[in-house]
Amino acid sequence: MHQTLKAEEVEKTIESEICIVGAGAAGISLALKLNELGHSVLLLESGGFEYDPATQALNDGQSVGQKYFPIESCRLRFFGGTTMHWTGQCSTLDEIDFEEREWVQNSGWPITKADLDPYYKEAHKLCDLQEYEYDAGYWENKLDEKFLQFDKKLARTKIFQKSAPTRFGTKYREKVVTSENIRLLTHANLTQINLVEYGNQVDSLTISTIGGKTHEVRARAFVLACGALQNVRHLLNSNKVMNTGVGNQNDLVGRYFMDQPHLDSADMVLLSHVRMKFYFDYSLNATAFGMFTTSETVQRKLRLQNYSARIISKSEAGSPAFNNDDSKGFLEQWEKLDKRMERINKLRSVLGDKQVNRMLEKLVLQKKEVRFKEVGKLETSRYVFNTRAEQAPNPNSRVDLANTKDAMGIPHVRLSWQLSESDKLSILKSNVIMGSELGRLGVGRLKINDWLLKENIEWPQLLSGGWHHLGVTRMHENPKKGVVDKNCKVHNVNNLFIGGSAVFTTSGVANPTLTIVALALRLANHLDSDLSNRTV
Repeated sequence: MHQTLKAEEVEKTIESEICIVGAGAAGISLALKLNELGHSVLLLESGGFEYDPATQALNDGQSVGQKYFPIESCRLRFFGGTTMHWTGQCSTLDEIDFEEREWVQNSGWPITKADLDPYYKEAHKLCDLQEYEYDAGYWENKLDEKFLQFDKKLARTKIFQKSAPTRFGTKYREKVVTSENIRLLTHANLTQINLVEYGNQVDSLTISTIGGKTHEVRARAFVLACGALQNVRHLLNSNKVMNTGVGNQNDLVGRYFMDQPHLDSADMVLLSHVRMKFYFDYSLNATAFGMFTTSETVQRKLRLQNYSARIISKSEAGSPAFNNDDSKGFLEQWEKLDKRMERINKLRSVLGDKQVNRMLEKLVLQKKEVRFKEVGKLETSRYVFNTRAEQAPNPNSRVDLANTKDAMGIPHVRLSWQLSESDKLSILKSNVIMGSELGRLGVGRLKINDWLLKENIEWPQLLSGGWHHLGVTRMHENPKKGVVDKNCKVHNVNNLFIGGSAVFTTSGVANPTLTIVALALRLANHLDSDLSNRTV
C-alpha cells in the first residue's frame, strides 16, 4: 500500500507494529523481509518516486575537515535511496575486519563474519548477484581469466562481484506498494524522535511534509535507516528529554566517521604481454573482477590496516568528481549515465549481450589504455595504482549539527572527516609489499608517489572517499564504546534500532551495500524474535 503524507485522508496518528524511517537499501530490504515474516510495517520515505530538488536540498550540510564530496549529493532522497545511482560493486567484509586488532585502535565488532555469512548469501538475491562465492580460484575458472600467483603470506586477490546495478526503488517498488503488510508513506520527513519521560523508550515519531503538514507515528519498534549522516542528525536534534540527544549519553553519536580513502598511490608500468584483464573493474564482459590486497598474515605481522588496489589507466586517474561543488550538476551526471544505459540495453535486445559487450569493451579500451613502445624494449603500458584503504576508527572524525537549518527548521549536519598518520603509513607499507610482489612476478613496477613518502600527514589534493558513510553510530556491546549493540539496538533505548552503514565498527575495503543489506536481513530476524517474545 502506498500513500503520500500530503493526502488529506492520512490519519493524524498513524500506528503500525514496526516503523522504518528511510526507503533505501537498508529500509527496503528490512521491510521486504519483515513482510515475509508476517509483520506490519510502516515505511517512511522523505521523497517520492522521483528526484525532487526541494527534497534533495534537505540533505545539505557543511564539511569542515578533510575535503569531501558535497554533502547534499552524497545520498539520494527518494524511494530507492542511493541505490538509484549506485555503481553495483559488491564484496563481503573480510574476517579480520570484524576482529579486535591491538594495532587498530577502537577495532572489533561484537559479531563475526560467520554470523553474517547466511545473510550475505540471502542478500545476494536482493542485489541480483550470482552465487555466493568469493574464492578467486573459482572465478578464475568460471571467467577463464588468470589471476596473479602471489606469495600467500604477503598478498592475495580479493573478489568483487557486479550487480546490474540493481535500483531498489525501481525493482522493488511494485512489491512494496502492493504488499498487504507494508504501508509506504512518501513525502514523510522525520522531524523529532519523542522519548518517554525517562528516556529509555521511543514513545512516537513526529513526521511532516515540507509544507508543514504534521503527523504522529506510534509503533512497537522503530528503525532509523535514513543514511548515516541523517541518522546522526535526527538523534542529536531530538534532545527534548535527553539534552545530549537520543542514544548520546556517552557522547558517541556522530563520532568515528569513516570512509574508505580512494587515491592514486603509485604510477604503474606493466609489461604488455601480461594478461591483467581480471584486475580491471571496467571489464564489461565480467560479472566479477579482482583487486589487489594484502594478506591477513602480513597485516598482523606488520600491523597494517586492510588495503586494496585496482589498476586504472592514466586517462581515468585524477578524476575531479570529488571537487564538484555543484550538487545538482553531479546528480545530473548520474541521470545521464542511466539514460545511456537505457540506450545500451535497447541495443542488447536487438544484438544480444555478447555482441554489445564486445562493442563496449572495444570502445572502453580504446579510450582508456595509453600505450607506448620504448626502442629496444618490450612494449609496455602505463597505468595508475589506485588504492582503496581501510580508515582506522577515529573519534575525532565526526558528524555533529551545524548552526544553519534546512527548510523545515532542522539543523544541517556538519562533517569533519579526519584521517590519521596510521592511515597514511599503512597505505605506504602496503604499496611497498604490492610493488615487491609485482616485481617478483615479472608483471611490472610501481613508482610510489612522492606525497606518500613524506614523513608527515600530508594528503594529495586528489583524495576522495567512496561516498561510503560508515561508523557514526557504531556497533559495540559496551555502551561506552558504541551506540548500538550486536542487534543494532540503541543502548538504553528499548525499542529503537539503526539500519545501514552507520553501525559499522570498522570500514574494511569492500563496498558497503552488500553488508548493509545483510545486516538489514539479520535485523529483521532479530525483530521477529524480539517482538514475539515481548508481553506488551
